[in-house]
Amino acid sequence: MTIFVIARVVPGDPARMALGPRAPEEVVEQLREEMHLNEPLYVQYIYWIKGAVRGDFGYSLMTKRPVMDDLKQFAPSTIELVVMAGLLQSALGLLLGIIGAMYANRAIDTTIRVMGYVFVATPSFVVAVFLLLVFGFWWPILPAIGGRLSPSIALQSITGFVTLDALLQGNLRAFGDALAHLILPALALALGGMAQEARITRASMLDNMGKDYVSSLISQGVPRRVVMSKYLLRPSVIPTVSIMGLDFASLFGNAFLVELVFTWPGLSRYGIMSMLRKDLNGICAVVLFMGLVFVIMNLVVDVVVSLLDPRIRLGAK
Repeated sequence: MTIFVIARVVPGDPARMALGPRAPEEVVEQLREEMHLNEPLYVQYIYWIKGAVRGDFGYSLMTKRPVMDDLKQFAPSTIELVVMAGLLQSALGLLLGIIGAMYANRAIDTTIRVMGYVFVATPSFVVAVFLLLVFGFWWPILPAIGGRLSPSIALQSITGFVTLDALLQGNLRAFGDALAHLILPALALALGGMAQEARITRASMLDNMGKDYVSSLISQGVPRRVVMSKYLLRPSVIPTVSIMGLDFASLFGNAFLVELVFTWPGLSRYGIMSMLRKDLNGICAVVLFMGLVFVIMNLVVDVVVSLLDPRIRLGAK
């Protein structure tokens, strides 16, 4: 509701801004009536809610078609990018955190921590520009711009997810090309969360190393590697899993500028363009989608954490 109100209260006539300064006044007035902009704000919100419940977000003033069609077109691209980034940040974050704990206060641990501070403090779009310059132009070993697939590769769209469509059609060349296009933008999104998860995993493992059961296992001659992998890792990753869910949801927000840098045809880029064009329906639909992602990820995190730690399972006393 907040975004809905802000989008309509911000100085400027939404209808005039959408159609441009040269549009005839009667055309602008017709658009106001179609979007109920002449009605009180609460009436506009009621109309929008009724449509949103039915999956009708109105027409986009930018693409001149139903907003739901835009969501169906652009959402798979962003979801694919975010899933790739989430997998990278989770896997690398856990790995680096475990390595840091195993070699605490040594050179490799210090290097991981310093790099972690750098990536946590650096915005994703700055990392995106750096990766684009280094691997897109100075050392062009990976595709940096140009969308999700090389123009020379033809692929029929089935689900909207390029990698999945390539596997369904048995086109390994297209699958490899799609993954190559994903690597740079996914890394730009993942590095900040990866560094944070590595720090949390390291701190949690070092804290659990001082527990009595760990000391008892080591004193009984259980190899250190077995202790860490079998008995120490599971309780140590619970704080990391809690952060992973929030980090994964935040990737959708961080993707706004990253998609612009890499000209990625996703929902976040569509949201930015909607904001620039004062496309009210597009803005509200994108924000609602992001909000639903946060809610779903919070539920998923609660379920996963309860499975990892029986002490906090739902209904446990």
